Amino acid sequence: MPKFNIISQFLKDISFESPNVPELFFKQENGQAKIELNIDINIKGSENNLYMVDLVTRVHSKLDKDDKSIFLIESTYTGMVQYEEKDEEAKRRTLLIDVPTVLFPAVRALVTRLTAESGFQPLALQMVDFEALYEQRMNAAKSGEQKPANQ
Repeated sequence: MPKFNIISQFLKDISFESPNVPELFFKQENGQAKIELNIDINIKGSENNLYMVDLVTRVHSKLDKDDKSIFLIESTYTGMVQYEEKDEEAKRRTLLIDVPTVLFPAVRALVTRLTAESGFQPLALQMVDFEALYEQRMNAAKSGEQKPANQ
């Protein structure tokens, strides 16, 4: 595995919305919740082999019964990465697989804390297989489709 160094990681942007509170807390028969997780990765290169890798996530919880929104969390969590590999395929794989794999646990912890602090059951997102997402994206690109990275 090529070596890279995450110089810093930080929360760039976060948004939490719960448009149907407090009425959701008072109803007895709300039904089951479903979770939609969307992930995108944006990479910006700069000088001195430094890259900004943005892990953009959107977690939307809705009621299964009527599709009513419970909460929506959107975040951009960023890693500033130093990486000196010249091979473009190795660089792409590292920046789209390895770096997001390191960054995702922080996003996962943020989502858990936000949901708990907002009066909901803490949501612990499942770990994401960024290699599988990468392969899906590459296969979609080869077949001419443009699909967002969803999990």
